[in-house]
Amino acid sequence: MGELILIRHGQTEWSLSGRHAGRTDVPLTDVGEAAAKALAPRLAQHRLVAVFSSPLSRSMRTAELADLAGVRPDPDLMEWDYGGYEGLTAGQIRETRPGWDLWRDGVVPGDAAHPGERLGQVAARTDAVLDRIRPLLSGGDVAVVAHGHLARVLTVRWLGLDASAGRLLGHPHPGTLSFLATEDGQPFISAWNVP
Repeated sequence: MGELILIRHGQTEWSLSGRHAGRTDVPLTDVGEAAAKALAPRLAQHRLVAVFSSPLSRSMRTAELADLAGVRPDPDLMEWDYGGYEGLTAGQIRETRPGWDLWRDGVVPGDAAHPGERLGQVAARTDAVLDRIRPLLSGGDVAVVAHGHLARVLTVRWLGLDASAGRLLGHPHPGTLSFLATEDGQPFISAWNVP
């Protein structure tokens, strides 16, 4: 059975400043591009049978710079739609909503481009991705290039946990790898947040 390799896109100006970048298409910084290129030798060691990516340019560019071939854009891998919190930091949100926690409190509706999304909706998207990926793992490894919160939800759903358990995982740093596997039929995290 192959591993599911989660690749967090490289650094953007918004990830650097802690701004919530859900659907806004923010480009990679020079540091983000260099980190994406640095992933190529590590990923070349794996027999990838499929590569999926969020269609946002920060993920697609990361895949390109990491020398991944045959990348399939998948809209279900887009980041959580932060609605009215798009572009804000957690500190800015807590100024108007003290004690706010994304995993517990969710987001507020935004404009037409950022209507917002409930945690259950994000979980349903990651479940659909996992349903498509699991059969492919019998042939080798599968890589997914995506976003921080989305990767956390996908990981806990891989483990069979409620999506809210994503709060228990550290936020994957930009340009890092995480590995999900199975042993004796049981899912586990074999590595997390590897530079």
